[in-house]
Amino acid sequence: MDVSVRPAEEGDFAAVAAIYAASVETTAASFELVAPDVVEMGRRWREVVEAGCPFLVARAPDGVIVGYAYARPFHERAAFAWTVEDAIYVAPGAERRGVGKLLLSALVDAAARAGFRQMIALISSGAGPASQRLHASLGFAMAGRITAVGFKNGQWHDIVYMQRELGAGSSTSPA
Repeated sequence: MDVSVRPAEEGDFAAVAAIYAASVETTAASFELVAPDVVEMGRRWREVVEAGCPFLVARAPDGVIVGYAYARPFHERAAFAWTVEDAIYVAPGAERRGVGKLLLSALVDAAARAGFRQMIALISSGAGPASQRLHASLGFAMAGRITAVGFKNGQWHDIVYMQRELGAGSSTSPA
């Protein structure tokens, strides 16, 4: 699929909210039970950007937003300041067409440029092996699994942790 990736803008959040709502309402890729509205998605975007993290959208040639990805602080404690968690969502109908890989690759690059040293993926077993394969294809390694921690759609779901270094990773102290 021919798409371009750019930083998200204020006007993107109707599309972002719709993409996320489809995931919340039909899958266990997200553990949210009620999809947030456009206003809440805009608030989350501002929070991510104010933390110095990237929030990107994938745009088809016709201007339609077909996916989004962002990194957010992994934890609020100061020692985690150089570690981010990723999130990637692709619009229904645009899956398995390279959008997720393009977004994740751009997100990894943007987070590294922003000075982050580690990226963590928390992947629900409800997202299936496709998300694990996507992350592995871009250098993420299995870091652990916690079992039966989310209950959604009538069943328990695990979380798989995957991780990759960004930039200098752990080879030097952060600036």
